[in-house]
Amino acid sequence: MTYQLIASPYPDGHLVVSPGREGGIKLGVNKYAELRDAAITAVVPDWLAVAARAQWGMDVTEKTAGDTIMVRPDSPYGYARASYELNLGCNYDCEHCYLGEKLFAGMQWPGRERLLDIMAEAGVLWLQLTGGEPLIDPLFAETLAYATQLGMMIQISSNGSRLHQQKTLDLLATYRPYRLTLSLYGATEESYDGMTRSRGAFKRFMRGLAAAHEVGLTMRINIVVSRHNAHERDEMTAIADRFGVPSFEYTNITPTFSGGGEVLPSQAREVLRKHDPYTGCNAGITHFHADPHGMASICKIGREEQINLLDEGVDGLRKLAVIGDRLTTRHGGCSGCALQKTCGTCMPLANLYRQAKAPLELYCQHSSSGPLSASAKGGES
Repeated sequence: MTYQLIASPYPDGHLVVSPGREGGIKLGVNKYAELRDAAITAVVPDWLAVAARAQWGMDVTEKTAGDTIMVRPDSPYGYARASYELNLGCNYDCEHCYLGEKLFAGMQWPGRERLLDIMAEAGVLWLQLTGGEPLIDPLFAETLAYATQLGMMIQISSNGSRLHQQKTLDLLATYRPYRLTLSLYGATEESYDGMTRSRGAFKRFMRGLAAAHEVGLTMRINIVVSRHNAHERDEMTAIADRFGVPSFEYTNITPTFSGGGEVLPSQAREVLRKHDPYTGCNAGITHFHADPHGMASICKIGREEQINLLDEGVDGLRKLAVIGDRLTTRHGGCSGCALQKTCGTCMPLANLYRQAKAPLELYCQHSSSGPLSASAKGGES
């Protein structure tokens, strides 16, 4: 059953959200308790009907609460977000991709179902489905449907190559993500197909973008800049503007998550961006990442230590906070650096740059360009 509204715990309180829509309504503990304890035959409270109309233009007046609202239980674990790589396989062969070797390998349904149950028990409300290319995963439809039925708000990160297919559009119309994030690799066939090393990729993307826009899917475009397309930055922004889709520009190519530097030559050095100082994050505390085999890490970058969630269950996540503290603390050549308070590179990412033997100007504050850090693949957790 698909509900119009979901009431859920959140680290700073409680929220009401609506599947397929952005934004939310903050709840006090008493309002949440009212929804949790309401009889299934009760009518949606007037205060919630008014708030839903104001937030989303939704009319739930006089509707039965049990048919309209899913109330998720409180969780002692406090995780609000997670990202899940369904499968590292991809139908593109982008030379810049931080995944490195993109092997087709993911869990079968029993493992996936257990992983999603663990995420729900941990309190995960916002779930990013990514890959590889998630839309080509053989169990994508089942994964999307089950995560939605568990009361998770889904964001999908995709290259858009399958969006023009009617079965894909029908699936996304039924189980609407609150955001579909598409990576854009060029404004012409020459640059786009060259960057993805896939003939016809640009045409497929444009067809998919138009089709998704036609059915009203909420989208964001991540413009990934490399040596192939740096000259088309304005034209790529214009594509997003033409469809009324917000865009964000990723200019910094990072090593692979295993520390490989083979992707770095695709960097367009002239567009490197300096980022705000890194002051810490909640990786492993309020959010985590799961790879195709159910191995949990603090984030997509910090994979040095992982927890096997299928073996350890939801309690295994309790270890991530300690791991996160260990991985994100400045150490090695950075521990005594007088410039670390102005450095924009987190420690797990700095370690990958070191393993890749990357030039200092890509990540170190001591270089003339300053520290630069951003994932070049285009997803967000």
